[in-house]
Amino acid sequence: MLELKNVCYSVETKDGVKDILKNVSLTIDDRFVVITGPNGSGKSTLAKIIAGIIEPTSGQILLDGVDITEMSITERANLGVSFAFQQPVRFKGITVHDLICLAAGRELTISQACEFLSECGLCAKDYVNREVNASLSGGELKRIEIAMILARGTKLSLFDEPEAGIDLWSFNSLIKVFENMHRTIKGNILIISHQERILNFADQIVLLSDGEIKKVGKQDEIMPLILGSNQVCEQIKV
Repeated sequence: MLELKNVCYSVETKDGVKDILKNVSLTIDDRFVVITGPNGSGKSTLAKIIAGIIEPTSGQILLDGVDITEMSITERANLGVSFAFQQPVRFKGITVHDLICLAAGRELTISQACEFLSECGLCAKDYVNREVNASLSGGELKRIEIAMILARGTKLSLFDEPEAGIDLWSFNSLIKVFENMHRTIKGNILIISHQERILNFADQIVLLSDGEIKKVGKQDEIMPLILGSNQVCEQIKV
């Protein structure tokens, strides 16, 4: 279970202090949670604070009762937090098999690594020995990144706008992967997304606007609010 208590984040600008997040308090205990809201509402900042990429200005973050507020990315990863970037990193000279072994924390056979790739809708034999370089598309990289998270088997898996920068075919494949994760994963999944198809199978939706949580609830509670708001609705993609 993840708990955020009065998390704030501010930055210095030429015009003075700008508040990005304002006293965000949230408990994430459902299997599949989506944070949505208008552009600039602080969604990606919140995800990076949870992952430990940036530090909050104030507030507290607890994972299963353990205070992780001042822990590094590595320390949080060791406790079971995974983070998938909007744009996955490419590693020239490292194979897909190498990455999945690193994620799992142990040496995997080709067959074991292929199982994780297959779960993500990739023809494993075509990918397991490929380098993670520019020859891979954005959609392929994102599914490989998800395979790494599956191999880790973490308590909390964070995805920052996984639909960003991929084509419709790759997105449809990605949706199937998330639907499968929703059914099978034992930990919590937290996704930052504008995609209605992702919102529609969330166990819980968090609506963030202007750095503040406006509403937390089930899909049938939140979607009417989203669709009734021009500011949010125009950014929701079907």
